[in-house]
Amino acid sequence: MKETKIGKYRWVIATLLLFSTTINYMDRQVISYLKEYFSTPVSEGGFGWTNTDFAYVTSFFTAFYAGVTIVAGWVIDKIGTKLGLALSLIIWSFFGILNAFVGGTVAMHVVVRSLFGIGEAGNFPASIKTVAEWFPKRERALATGLFNSGSNIGAMIASLFVPWCLVYFGAELGWKMAFIITGAVGFLWLIFWFALYESPSKHKKLTKEEYDYIHSDDIAMHVAPSEDVAIKEKISWGKLFGYRQTWSFFFGKFLTDGIWWFLLFWLPDYLKKQFGMTGHEVMLPTFIVYGVAIFGSIFGGSVPMFFMNKGMEAYKARMTAMFIIALFPLVLLSTQYFGDTAVFGSMASTLAVAVICVGAAAHQAWSANLFTTVSDLFPKKAVGSITGIGGLAGGIGGVLVQQLAGRLTDFYQSTPQTAYTIMFVVCAMSYVVAWLLMKLFVPKFSPITDL
Repeated sequence: MKETKIGKYRWVIATLLLFSTTINYMDRQVISYLKEYFSTPVSEGGFGWTNTDFAYVTSFFTAFYAGVTIVAGWVIDKIGTKLGLALSLIIWSFFGILNAFVGGTVAMHVVVRSLFGIGEAGNFPASIKTVAEWFPKRERALATGLFNSGSNIGAMIASLFVPWCLVYFGAELGWKMAFIITGAVGFLWLIFWFALYESPSKHKKLTKEEYDYIHSDDIAMHVAPSEDVAIKEKISWGKLFGYRQTWSFFFGKFLTDGIWWFLLFWLPDYLKKQFGMTGHEVMLPTFIVYGVAIFGSIFGGSVPMFFMNKGMEAYKARMTAMFIIALFPLVLLSTQYFGDTAVFGSMASTLAVAVICVGAAAHQAWSANLFTTVSDLFPKKAVGSITGIGGLAGGIGGVLVQQLAGRLTDFYQSTPQTAYTIMFVVCAMSYVVAWLLMKLFVPKFSPITDL
């Protein structure tokens, strides 16, 4: 069956998810580019935060994000993706804007950023569930890679926009405007979401050929393709935790999500402390890192399709691709070697950033495939809940990694290179360990059929 006959409206839906994820990460990333101002002594006009103070703000955000993700997944399984994702975006945009009005007290930023995390928690469960509803298995990793690349685009936009705000409006007003403007963008996205999105069974612009193609896996397994029935069914979290497949995804997220949190929140700090860059000088290298990671997300999503086209079963193709991808972050072990200015001089920062680009791209390729293992192994009605459980695991890992980064950089304040050497070793090893645990829990394709 040719693509021209099938139709392509499902890719419009994937594009909507791309933009929601872009907004999600743009709003999330704002605070990392404000760290320098927040850490400036009060006598010089800043807030006087320590590295540990900053780690507390990002850790509480991550903790609330993680804790609510499991609930958000369950809610989205109950009310559906259309309302679930819209509600999530409204909450995070509102509290993102509110962040501009809390002053410089660490405790107030912790409170508002935590509430912001509650809203952001719904984006990935809703998006993964939407992909499961709108795409057959062979295309899910690619569709996930497409919308997941929004995390890089959002970070890229923030890397340019926030420093610009600080210059254009002045630091005292600029940090507030950064929160307000980025938060307001989300409300514009809602217009397109409500205008263009509906479930496949109700969508008037979806052809019968494309609808049948989307549900070809369901038909082959003799499963009713209608999501309307699945939404009404109750799923016990206790039962979900009883599956080895759930724990496979749990540990895959727990061990690797924190690496991306580290890159999001601490990369600007690393560049400043390792190479003495200013707030403006970090714009280009961080922009490049997140830009390269986009290719990792999309390319990583296409790797399993190569193996599937060779006749390999979907889950085996996914795990084979993930093993290959897990090897690439090992290059992060060389980050501080190439970042040694005594050896490489002015080229050190360029070489270190190049190594980090490989690690960031590999993470996004890994993430695109990791998310898709959920829809490989679980029925559609459980995808939101399982994704939420994984979000909880990833958030716990994220809190631990950020606390480690904050405490190490404070402990090695006079030699931050030592702190970041330890952090890059952790980053490098996490993916191989995660893959081994996933393989241990689910050694071969074992889809859940009794939910």
